Amino acid sequence: MSFFTTLFNFSNDYLWGILLIIMLIGIGLYFSVRTKFVQFRMIFEMFRLLGEGAVQSGEKKGVSSFQAFCISTASRVGTGNLAGVALAITTGGPGAVFWMWLIALIGSASAFVEATLAQIYKVTDEATGTFRGGPAYYMEKALNARWMGILFSILISITFGLAFNSVQANTIASAFNNAFHVDPRWTGLIITVITALIIFGGITRIAKVAELMVPFMAGLYILLAIYVIATNIPALPAMFELIFSDAFNGFKGLLGGAVGAAIMQGIKRGLFSNEAGMGSAPNAAATANVTHPVKQGLIQALGVFVDTLVICSSTAFIILLSGMYKSSNSDGIALTQAALGHEIGSWATTLIAIIVLLFAFSSIVGNYYYGESNIEFINSNRIWLFIYRLAVIGMVIYGSVAKLEFVWNLADLFMALMAIVNLIAIALLGNIAFKALRNYKEQKRAGKDPVFYSDTIPGLKNIEAWESSKKINKTK
Repeated sequence: MSFFTTLFNFSNDYLWGILLIIMLIGIGLYFSVRTKFVQFRMIFEMFRLLGEGAVQSGEKKGVSSFQAFCISTASRVGTGNLAGVALAITTGGPGAVFWMWLIALIGSASAFVEATLAQIYKVTDEATGTFRGGPAYYMEKALNARWMGILFSILISITFGLAFNSVQANTIASAFNNAFHVDPRWTGLIITVITALIIFGGITRIAKVAELMVPFMAGLYILLAIYVIATNIPALPAMFELIFSDAFNGFKGLLGGAVGAAIMQGIKRGLFSNEAGMGSAPNAAATANVTHPVKQGLIQALGVFVDTLVICSSTAFIILLSGMYKSSNSDGIALTQAALGHEIGSWATTLIAIIVLLFAFSSIVGNYYYGESNIEFINSNRIWLFIYRLAVIGMVIYGSVAKLEFVWNLADLFMALMAIVNLIAIALLGNIAFKALRNYKEQKRAGKDPVFYSDTIPGLKNIEAWESSKKINKTK
């Protein structure tokens, strides 16, 4: 099979699949160059800001930068990190892991730009006093294209709020049925009730749930991976050699089938796992109460690394070190369970079921908020939000018992369209984020804690959540 045939199979014969890949990689590289590879140069600043946000988590009104990071990570880190990576390896081989890493390194620059823009153009929710924003908001305010914002809002609400939440609920129900023989209908009912209690509590409750669940679930899974790695230290050099050699195997010809599969599966897992450039995470980034937009942009760029380089790599290492991908007929979550069971014992099936619960339920909460923010953009009438909440609850129930091939295909289509719309917007608006970054670095060099004002960047219009420096000076 040629590389180009693999491309068309990957995109399910839709040209938008190829277009999406080209745009994501091309725009990611462009942002990397224009920001002078901010994702590498400012990595220590990212960790410093994340720690600062965690310490100040309860000190500011609304959502802290750490809580916003947790909301976006809750949505990013789902069952795809366990099942999707396994599928990438069985389909594309160990080399897919290399391409997964590469796309995260490129995509984190896009994550920085879109999160920074979301912060600049965020608005204050008068009902709650918290912030909201995202691609729909910067499309309307910066591009003067409300129609584009409405289109994006519809796409993301269907993709994340409804379709993906059905998939997450189905994965939880299936995992518990396999591990404990619990009827999916009962699992679905319990998930639905808990979901309703959280989402009717608003963004503050969602943030608190994410803040508690994300560090715990990610930490638990990483500890498991560290244990597997520690018990297989002699095999590590061979594992890394396999990843890198398999990633380029086939370049002697014209990108043969082996390398084509590795590239496409790695890119697919990287892009659809870390969501960089797709416009979903900026909805969470906009909620943060920070003194400068670049702070949250840097934190969200770090989120891409956490998702792909840490969580996805944990799954990859467990599978590759176990060797189960060679002999097992299973793929997806079943292969991850088999690989972990091979390394730590048969009780891994139960443990993975619990981890799936944490990963998938946190995704339900994060996904729901993305839809809420965009429903409020389309129409601020609370009746529409109430209807949306009922639709989410209904899809969680449906997902628990349904076969979701159609829902997955629908979600993939809407997600690709959503990403294309967002990528066009951030490509047009990237210069604003570049200027904000320069301002941030200038203030840092002057020994200041960077502060942003509505007139910090000359010529900006429709800035609502940031006060003017002139107004601040008058009150002093």
